[in-house]
Amino acid sequence: MLLPRRCWGRWLTGRRPRCSCQAPVGFDGKDSRGSRVREKPPWRVLFLRTDHFARETLRALHAARDSKEEKLIEKLEVVTVPSLSPKGLPVKQYAIQSQLPVNKWPDVGSGEYDVGVVASFGRLLSEALILKFPYGILNVHPSCLPRWRGPAPIIHTVLHGDTVTGVTIMQIRPKRFDIGPILQQETIPVPPKSTSKELEAVLSKLGANMLISVLKNLPESLNNGRPQPAEGVTYAPKVSAGTSCVKWEEQTSEQVLRLHLAIGDIVPLQTLWMENTVKLLDLVEVNNSILADPKLTGQTVTPGSVVYHRPSQMLLVHCKDGWIGVRSVMLKKTLTATDFYNGYLHAWYQKNSHAHPSQCRFQTLRLPTKMQQKTKLLLCNSALSS
Repeated sequence: MLLPRRCWGRWLTGRRPRCSCQAPVGFDGKDSRGSRVREKPPWRVLFLRTDHFARETLRALHAARDSKEEKLIEKLEVVTVPSLSPKGLPVKQYAIQSQLPVNKWPDVGSGEYDVGVVASFGRLLSEALILKFPYGILNVHPSCLPRWRGPAPIIHTVLHGDTVTGVTIMQIRPKRFDIGPILQQETIPVPPKSTSKELEAVLSKLGANMLISVLKNLPESLNNGRPQPAEGVTYAPKVSAGTSCVKWEEQTSEQVLRLHLAIGDIVPLQTLWMENTVKLLDLVEVNNSILADPKLTGQTVTPGSVVYHRPSQMLLVHCKDGWIGVRSVMLKKTLTATDFYNGYLHAWYQKNSHAHPSQCRFQTLRLPTKMQQKTKLLLCNSALSS
């Protein structure tokens, strides 16, 4: 079955292509450059990606190109975006190590390709670019579309406590993110208490395997694509650095823990203590045996109040509805909860022996707008994206 440009292009107007096993009437079997459109593998692939999630797929494509058992990929080139890191982004590092040709966006090279593949790319693709590929451009998106369209789906999956997630292989449409037809979709349960980084590792392997499956039957997969449901659409926007500032009066202990699991591997949660910024490095749920401590019950506690729980060697911080545990922090340097108590909390209590305990508390840190914007790109799911 053949799904060249003139067939799949009808998707661009929102209409499902009417394809049979034959080429459309009047089609001469050539693309806009006069080259013969391939009807089966091996494919010439242009890979547009950046991060760790994408690297797993690139590794799978590279292995498929070099496979002696089945020739699925004939040609593989890479496009990456500029990076502030001197080493470059993960995909670029892998491509250079593997001696794959690398182009810097918006240069996509001058070669001929059958299909493009993107994920974690963060750039809207023009119709002109999409039309350069006879089979269009595929997107490996780490969510069950239409849930979590946008650049940070894994972060929002963890942040909102989703119990089920997955990967969607879809076909790119111009000018809007993540709206194209679904070619393949698989779901998995979200492991309890998993971080975004841990979930990314699972989804990246799943997505890589799914893409290879789609490429093995590319024309058929495109012909059987289905529109995304109109119901259940949610969005996963970029997360700013301001999101890392805990709002003790507004957020429950469960929400604070989810926030830590969602972004803590990228930017630690932050708070303010005695006009000093404190980064919260290791947060945990507080178990019932600790909550039963008489010192923590029977009294009204101000959100942000922090106490040291000696038996568990944790700092306990009161949120909107209850306590959350903190095992380590950073204040000038990394400190265990015990270090923080000995060096700061205990000294404060000695100096302010008559003060109410609620005066010794964490407060919400307010970041300048410029700092939030500067860090926004970092938090756009360094893999954790579309």
